[in-house]
Amino acid sequence: MKCPYCFENFHVKWYYPIFFKPNTNWLKEEDDYLGMRFCYCPSCNKIIIQIGKLITGYQNPWENPISNPSSNPGMYTWILFKPKTISRAPLPPEILPKFADDYKEACLVIADSPKASAALSRRCLQNLLREKAKTTKKDLSDQIQEVIDSKKLPSYLSEDLDAVRNIGNFGAHPIKSKGTGEIIEVEPGEAEWNLDILEQLFDFYFVQPEISRKKRENLNQKLKDAGKPQMK
Repeated sequence: MKCPYCFENFHVKWYYPIFFKPNTNWLKEEDDYLGMRFCYCPSCNKIIIQIGKLITGYQNPWENPISNPSSNPGMYTWILFKPKTISRAPLPPEILPKFADDYKEACLVIADSPKASAALSRRCLQNLLREKAKTTKKDLSDQIQEVIDSKKLPSYLSEDLDAVRNIGNFGAHPIKSKGTGEIIEVEPGEAEWNLDILEQLFDFYFVQPEISRKKRENLNQKLKDAGKPQMK
């Protein structure tokens, strides 16, 4: 997990101190059941809090301990409560607005809807692959495979792109766990991973080429001043 305060990655250990049902009508709706969990970033020592809502079939959390979020957190939809929004480092100025705008919107909604954030990230990724990787396929999954097959990306980026495809399947289709039979939801950490991969691709397609261009430009100026042939 990446800390929403300091951006450092760490292995998260959640604590589950509270489980409650705010509705006074006993056992009225499964959506009335709420849970809370928190963790601390080992780097900045700030607290991260998430609120969870029961998404499974009807169960009484007091009589059936398996529905307690500490026992089975996958039975809950978790949203970020504190901090309210995910802090992300500002994008470099080289990133074109048509990509930066989708990225920023995906950052803004991730706390309230990881699924919506992931959808925005995928749209941004699809546009990016069409323009920079010159993909010709229609679906994002096929576009990703096209880029992977081209072998133009570093291996770590190709592997991460493949992960985006799997996360996208969770968000776009009602995939169920073979073990529990419950629908697998896109979690905040997975939506954040989409943003991380977008940042890596921005660096690959925009930032690094611009850095190389400026270096060549400076070197050519030195060669010109020395009366030597410039680089092509």
